[in-house]
Amino acid sequence: MSENTNKTQGHGVVKISEDVVGVIAGIAASEIQGIQGLHPTLTGGITQVVTGKRNVTKGVKVTVGERDAIIDMVVSIEYGYKIPEVVQKAQVNVKETVETITGLKVSAVNVYVNNIYVKDKETKEK
Repeated sequence: MSENTNKTQGHGVVKISEDVVGVIAGIAASEIQGIQGLHPTLTGGITQVVTGKRNVTKGVKVTVGERDAIIDMVVSIEYGYKIPEVVQKAQVNVKETVETITGLKVSAVNVYVNNIYVKDKETKEK
């Protein structure tokens, strides 16, 4: 678990974990209509099965530098939504939310769509 270190004048050191940035990014992405969910990477999914621990940052990988962050996300989109529009909204919301909450500059939000979620016919009828 890497941490970002920001030194502030006279007040001490502030460290922001990559896991914390990942949780913020995951929540911000899930707020966008059309995003059905985040998905763990293959190794993340295997680790979750083997260890039995639920990973709250599933589907999100964060690389934090001294003053910036790069965020990679794997998402599922609901059928019927325009993928480029949903992804762009997610990128903007994740970037703005992470920058506002952490003070880090987000240099990239890379979104990988690996699944299309189709609702069951029964769900549509209800």
